[in-house]
Amino acid sequence: MSKDNTKKSSESYEMLDEYDFTNGVRGRFYQPKKISTSLRLDDDVILFFKKKASEEKIGYQTLMNMALREFISQHVK
Repeated sequence: MSKDNTKKSSESYEMLDEYDFTNGVRGRFYQPKKISTSLRLDDDVILFFKKKASEEKIGYQTLMNMALREFISQHVK
């Protein structure tokens, strides 16, 4: 096959109306970036982060993650 035919066939690609996913595996290529874990934290710590997160209009777990990253960056040499 010449270079012109290869280029032409890739440019003329069209989606089919239907695809058959009967043998597909859900989540085969999914790799979560976060790990679910359970922590036991004091009430005042949770309340602080929830209040601060509400003021900043972000999730409290996101805020806790940011605080932990900042702590790590200050302690890693």
